[in-house]
Amino acid sequence: MARAVPYLPLGLIAALGASLAYVVRLPCRTGGWNEQISTYTNFCYTDIYPLYFDRSLATQNPYFADVPFDKQVEYPVVLGEVMQVISWIARAISPDQGVQAAKFYDLTVVLLGFSLVAGVLLMAAVAGPTRRWDALWYAVAPAVVLAAYINWDLVAGALSMGMLLAWARHRQVLAGVLLGLAIATKFYPLMFVGALFLLAWRTGRWRPFLVTFGSAVGAWIVVNAPFMLFAWDGWRRFYVFSQERGVDWGSPWLFFQSKGWAVLGETDVSTLGMASLAVLCLGIAVLTLSAPRRPRLAQICFLALAAFMMTNKVWSPQFVLWLVPFAVLARPNWKPIVLWQLAEIWYFLAIWLYLLAQPPLSRADLGIGDNTYFTAVWARAITIAIMMAFVVRDILRPEKDVVRQGGVDDQVGGAFDEAPDRFTLAPAVR
Repeated sequence: MARAVPYLPLGLIAALGASLAYVVRLPCRTGGWNEQISTYTNFCYTDIYPLYFDRSLATQNPYFADVPFDKQVEYPVVLGEVMQVISWIARAISPDQGVQAAKFYDLTVVLLGFSLVAGVLLMAAVAGPTRRWDALWYAVAPAVVLAAYINWDLVAGALSMGMLLAWARHRQVLAGVLLGLAIATKFYPLMFVGALFLLAWRTGRWRPFLVTFGSAVGAWIVVNAPFMLFAWDGWRRFYVFSQERGVDWGSPWLFFQSKGWAVLGETDVSTLGMASLAVLCLGIAVLTLSAPRRPRLAQICFLALAAFMMTNKVWSPQFVLWLVPFAVLARPNWKPIVLWQLAEIWYFLAIWLYLLAQPPLSRADLGIGDNTYFTAVWARAITIAIMMAFVVRDILRPEKDVVRQGGVDDQVGGAFDEAPDRFTLAPAVR
């Protein structure tokens, strides 16, 4: 019981953050989401309410629904099943579909609120006693509050933090299961496999990595196989959608396309994104293997995830939820984090104002134009690039790493913590 006492204030503050996120969307919850202009001017858009109707959740179950292919649920199976269970409860509450949709939103928000609290507490445990309060960034950061209930991303966040804690506690099977479930919830945790692989390569500790990787693959197969076998079209909707989707809001590629840049604005975005991500990942690999001291796991996870976001063909406002805990674990320095948060707040406001000025609404009197919108797109990209540069500096000059200044080697490292080098591209310095 005494060990849980320090976590109580963090849990309460996370609950406050979850409550504030609900308040932000009250203008929509009280009816505003039925009118698009009101939704955007009140900055309260959410995918949760409209998808209840648009994906036939009021009448059918995800993946098995008898609907056109483009109306199937476009999420991995864990999220699809979360949507299904909550829709069942909503249907049981009332026969009226309008009431059901509101209850579907409310129940989903309760789940996401618990996911935020769980994610914060798990992050605090991961950070360890010397950095426990860093989890406050995840609990009440302004961008987290604004983006919390746009989509279901907080579920994947809790699973990802659980995976990190299990790995840190040398529970490789559990870490793998949680990682597999996280990937089956949102695809971005797949980037953490690369981080584990690189550190296993440097330390030569392959068995923990292979156990975790095998467990992740097994968990992913267990939850996906039934849908692959019995609802193939519904299951593959997410993967087809991800592959065929064009450049979308938030991505720097949209800027290049809209401005008609040669090569960057004309080449297939999927090709450009994959090529640029491969280059950045190669750079991260070289950095990991050549740094004078083995990087911390959170540092590599952050760099890999940031690289994935910056090169992706879509960068939705809620993607900030992916990065906040890893950014803080990688480098808990408040100045660049505040700068990034300001950029995220500006983007959150800018995207809805920009959509007001776009067809079919075309309300230029209420919204903003291309050039103003793209300042927000680049503000996010540049501030994250700045944070990445600081993390790279900390890796190359480990004496600058504030986490390691507390006498810690790698609080998230698990099998890699205090591990000697087995393979490097440069001599280790201790």
